[in-house]
Amino acid sequence: MWAGGRPRLLSDDDEEFVIQTATTRPTKLGRPFTRWSIRKLADHLRRNVARPIRIGREALRCLLARRGVTFQRTKTWKESSDPDFDAKLDRIEYALTERPDRTFAFDEFGPLGIRPTAGSCWAKEGRPDRLPATFHRTHGVTYFHGCYSVGDDSLWGVNRRHKGTAPSLAALQSIRAARPDGAPIYVILDNLSAHKGSKIRRWARKNKVELCFTPTNASWANPIEAHFGPLRQFTLANSNHPNHTVQTRELQRYLRWRNQNARHPSVLAAQRRERARVRSERGIRWGGRPLAAAA
Repeated sequence: MWAGGRPRLLSDDDEEFVIQTATTRPTKLGRPFTRWSIRKLADHLRRNVARPIRIGREALRCLLARRGVTFQRTKTWKESSDPDFDAKLDRIEYALTERPDRTFAFDEFGPLGIRPTAGSCWAKEGRPDRLPATFHRTHGVTYFHGCYSVGDDSLWGVNRRHKGTAPSLAALQSIRAARPDGAPIYVILDNLSAHKGSKIRRWARKNKVELCFTPTNASWANPIEAHFGPLRQFTLANSNHPNHTVQTRELQRYLRWRNQNARHPSVLAAQRRERARVRSERGIRWGGRPLAAAA
């Protein structure tokens, strides 16, 4: 019942039409741009011949906010064409849920160059910390070969100049040494050719190591990915290492601290953010089932 004041200029149907238009790509409506701005959207609604709607920019902004429509970055994703997609995810899920104390993850992180890297820090408003800028990599690059133990939530690894069979095998041997009782173990890793050579496969069979490869274009299925984000955030971002020796030393210092404080709130928060980032474009969990159905 109307209680006085200025009557509504837009009906519920009008508001629904505005929301539908705002969430439709402009190109589908014959406009020559790929996204709306508030000004462009208001102008399009006003000039719409079939259903003209006059609404100011601020009123439009408030309407979108009230209906939960916000300005967000577009995400990209690539559908996996792996014919064994479900079988591989099911195997990874089994290892993570049924054999966590025997499950490890391995992947390379990099390339890591030597140059000032922007980041974030606490500072006086308007006076951020500054680093010198350079676009040259005069020291070459390295790759961090990381190993993650699911059972005890520990992360370790070494820096190598190159990817390849030898560094990958050395990392797998360090994983096997972390479980010296000889019990079978599971190692989750991606489909890099250096991980799938005959030498590594023979070694794995001989040492009771089951290699659980992630499906093609599904690196998010490797649990170590969520731990590379904090590694980047706390050791590379906001840094200016003079050479690879110092960079590697600082990285190892962080790993020692991280393993001693594995349940630290900042570590857990960074891992949650990275896990959400690497998996948000697909919205699925281990085994390929939708998150809503798995809850």
